[in-house]
Amino acid sequence: MDEKEAARTAVREFLSTRRDRISPGDAGLPPTGTRRRVKGLRREEVALLAGVSPEYYIRLERGQATGPSPAVVESIAAVLRLDDDERSHLDRLLAALTPEARKRHKPAVKDTVSPGIRTLLDSLAHLPAVVFNSRLDILAVNDLGRSLYEGMLDIGGTANAASFIFLEEYAARRMFPEWEHIADDTVAILRIEAGQRPDDPALIALVGQLSTRSQAFRTRWAAHDVKAHQSGAKTFRHPIIGEITLPFENLTVDAAGDQILTVFTPPPGSPENDAIQLLASWTAHSRTNHRTE
Repeated sequence: MDEKEAARTAVREFLSTRRDRISPGDAGLPPTGTRRRVKGLRREEVALLAGVSPEYYIRLERGQATGPSPAVVESIAAVLRLDDDERSHLDRLLAALTPEARKRHKPAVKDTVSPGIRTLLDSLAHLPAVVFNSRLDILAVNDLGRSLYEGMLDIGGTANAASFIFLEEYAARRMFPEWEHIADDTVAILRIEAGQRPDDPALIALVGQLSTRSQAFRTRWAAHDVKAHQSGAKTFRHPIIGEITLPFENLTVDAAGDQILTVFTPPPGSPENDAIQLLASWTAHSRTNHRTE
């Protein structure tokens, strides 16, 4: 499949999955009394609600209508109830239909961090911190981050969050009690990356491997859900501090926006902060013992 056809396929599959989520009743359409062959809105119904011709919407969904006006895209996004991440993703997919955009290849994703970022990581002595690239490879950790993610880092090779979650599922479910939620978010993040770098060989290889070996991944990938890196909270099950839910902040740390620094930030005085300080003491003690052996 060439780049143009791949871009058209991406638009078609994304928009069709968004249509599938919305029933005619949800959209305010009256019942037709006829048997429907689609579980969501028909293309013609999206066109009606968006105020465009059915022929135009069909061409747009097929990736054959380049350069739609912002007003038309906004109207369609409103009908399909796209959230901010989905709206941005649609803009990228539509932009990729133009020859100019397909010629502008983004730089390769970096697999190393700068010395300054390593210094920053080491300065965060009391908070776990991890740097991911946009493919979810772990590029660097501080001592507490290594202790928190030891289950993932001990697998060997380049640690990749998606590979661990779907190819080491038993270990991942032990590490992440809310595995289903983590799995959903992981695939949604990779979907955004695929929209930004559809020709990235490493990403293509990763998606191919996960699709071949994991039914759970294939099902989620086919849903075309998207989600940007966001702050939130993540629950871990750790052999030293037990089950713990930690808030985290995601910070972009390189000019290209391809590297994300995740810092876990339990409030001072909270039980979660006390648990992290216990983990820090255990980490320091373990490191000292290792050096003296």
